[in-house]
Amino acid sequence: MRYSIIALIIFNLLVSCKQQKSEYQALQDIYKKKPSEWVKPWVDSTVTWKELGVLPKPNYPNNEKPSKELLQLGKQLFFDSRLSQTKQFACVSCHHPIQNYTDNREKSLGFMLKEGNRNAPTVLNLSYNKHFFWDGRAASLEEQALGPFQNPVEMNTHLDTVVSRVKSIKGYRKVFKNIFNKEDIIIEDIAYAIAMFERSLISRKSKFDNFLLGKKELDENELKGLHLFRTKGRCLTCHNGPLFTDNKFHNLGLTYYGRKFEDLGRYNITKKKEDVGKFKTPSLRDVMRTGPWMHNGLFGKMDGILNMYSNGMPRPRRREHQKNDSLFPTTSPLIQKLDLTEEEKENIIAFLESLSAPAFRISTPELPKE
Repeated sequence: MRYSIIALIIFNLLVSCKQQKSEYQALQDIYKKKPSEWVKPWVDSTVTWKELGVLPKPNYPNNEKPSKELLQLGKQLFFDSRLSQTKQFACVSCHHPIQNYTDNREKSLGFMLKEGNRNAPTVLNLSYNKHFFWDGRAASLEEQALGPFQNPVEMNTHLDTVVSRVKSIKGYRKVFKNIFNKEDIIIEDIAYAIAMFERSLISRKSKFDNFLLGKKELDENELKGLHLFRTKGRCLTCHNGPLFTDNKFHNLGLTYYGRKFEDLGRYNITKKKEDVGKFKTPSLRDVMRTGPWMHNGLFGKMDGILNMYSNGMPRPRRREHQKNDSLFPTTSPLIQKLDLTEEEKENIIAFLESLSAPAFRISTPELPKE
């Protein structure tokens, strides 16, 4: 009798393993096809989405690839702390190459070690973006490049000061003249050089990219995660296309309206009540290397974020004094309760790991001498 029970247990285990293998093989059959032939994702009919894919070449103005000299100049300006008020902070201070161009802090430290009010996102893949900053207040990468200079809790510098300091450095005067073919140095040229360098910063190919190119296989957990990402997880609703973002703004219920961490997001720029609490959808490329996450950097564990999505994200309720408040935020109707199992959450995280390539080192440039 004892041996019969053991044999039954072994048989059930073998059947279970066979079923799991069959599920994995079924997913392999689906996803070995071209992405255009994959099963249709679970997204609302109101959503315009693009299939996942490999990143194209960087987008440059007029499709003109910048010269090595211009990229080197932009890199030098990106690394040069002499352009900040105290000469202690540079763009690279919050966007370091070995940290996938973030600082992996909840919020960055800037002028006089003041803490900003939002998380510093990566500057990788900015050439594909349509809006810049969490609230989309910059309409171009050049405009974005000048933002930190003027921010009182970042570099805290007047743009006239930035220009005068660049002009005071003999090495810069020579390089600017060679590139822009004129004696004068203007802030627009400084912004252009930094922006062109930033446009050149593209994520390394991830395991998922190599899977799409037929060079690698996703393991069972990663492949299940990909399928969940496109189906039950509804992630493709906002995180679609090669960049894994819809480049739009959504309210995820994290406005903290009327509380300590209140941030009205996009509304601060547009003043439209429907934009209260909306923030730009971040790219998920390299996501597991660029935490902590969300606009405020308050979330340091991905399983915690998936728990929130699984539960349908926060849905604030009006209190008595807020009944007639026209600005009271509403969580996006695109967010739905998912009821993900622990295994499903682990699989999605495994897939997100496959999107996250290791950081690559770039040499620190030699800065022009004064």
